[in-house]
Amino acid sequence: MAVPATQVSVENTGNLGRRMTLRVPASDVEEQVGGRLREIARTARIKGFRPGKVPTSVVRQRFGAQVRAEVLDGLLREGFDSVVRENELKVAGNPRIEPVEGGEQGGEIAYVADFELVPEFGEIEVEKLQVVRNTAEVTEEDIDRMVANLRQQRRSWTAVTRPAKEGDAVDVENWSQLGDERLPPEGVEHGVAVIGAGSMLPELEQALVGMTAGEEKVVEVTFPENWRVPKLAGKTVQVHMKAVQVSEEVLPEVDTAFIRSFGVKSGELSQFRSEIRANLERELKGALMNRLRRAVGEQLAEAYAHVELPPRLVEQEASSLAASARQQAAQQGRPGPQGEDAYQQFMEPARKRVLVALLVGEIARRNELRLDPARLNELLRLIASTYEEPQQVIELYRNDPQLMAGLQNRAMEEQVIDWIAERAQHTVEPMTFQEAIG
Repeated sequence: MAVPATQVSVENTGNLGRRMTLRVPASDVEEQVGGRLREIARTARIKGFRPGKVPTSVVRQRFGAQVRAEVLDGLLREGFDSVVRENELKVAGNPRIEPVEGGEQGGEIAYVADFELVPEFGEIEVEKLQVVRNTAEVTEEDIDRMVANLRQQRRSWTAVTRPAKEGDAVDVENWSQLGDERLPPEGVEHGVAVIGAGSMLPELEQALVGMTAGEEKVVEVTFPENWRVPKLAGKTVQVHMKAVQVSEEVLPEVDTAFIRSFGVKSGELSQFRSEIRANLERELKGALMNRLRRAVGEQLAEAYAHVELPPRLVEQEASSLAASARQQAAQQGRPGPQGEDAYQQFMEPARKRVLVALLVGEIARRNELRLDPARLNELLRLIASTYEEPQQVIELYRNDPQLMAGLQNRAMEEQVIDWIAERAQHTVEPMTFQEAIG
């Protein structure tokens, strides 16, 4: 049906900012709400009423507010999109649509949509960009290294009576003396350190070398200024250590049972290595694309650094980066960016990300690039392959529109990045698998 929303005005709120006023006839809203409620009444199952016999007043009371909000949102979004198409506006990000205070007058409902436009980039000459494209391949040595890593993951430990050496696990009891203060005030702290793993300060880890079960040692160490325990940060402390037990690792044999434990039913080494190769090649492809994305992005950001960007969109991206940094810091047990203005420190990377995203979108639009379904499926399989149950992950994406939309955006971005790199001046730089994924 035709959209009842009518454009009243579009005004400038900045070089790229716009404000659109939309008015929707209240009668049209109520007509659609009534129609939806009648549809609901025919199928609604409400306790105490037979299906199809629920009174209209009950249906309206139960579902009226939700249906009205959905109808109004749909009409406003459709009206906004219609005006955007008619005026050939290139909108950046999502509009912010809010009701006008006291806007329900004269049989109309007034709303205001604040939005920003994609800047004018002029001619985008990707042929002038200079891009480094990295290449790498999976070798037999890389497969050997992965098999060794898998053995490490399944290793066990056995106690020994000899002195501890590199690679051994040492059960440690410790307490610290900071001036006149003992930490902890009573008892000791317990932990297990694998020598060479870097889980302790280097001085403490090195002190474990040569210790036998039951041996004690006092080590004087200065903690870093940013140490996770504020009381010890930057302080010189005497750490009292006791090796309770020394254990050496026992690696499993790469036999039929070991191979089958990774889902290779045949238990054959050749098939095991073949599947490892396939997984590493998928990982490598993703790593090389990330490198190419960064290389192209840096070139685009440098070439169009002078372009003014939508300020609200940049702030939103900076806020998103700040939130991600806070979450990552919390997972690592350290303080993250705090405060309402924490996003300010992320404005520069946010600007670059927004600039590249807008340029990629504009290049796709101008060159009528369309998402390749094969590329989308390949990306989905790549993501799923990193989980224990790949098929469940694939079904999760296919049944979640929001997840799939994000995946489609990523696949389209990679497709455009490839398109740009093919036409730019590029040099090929070979590297090893380890360098590529590092």
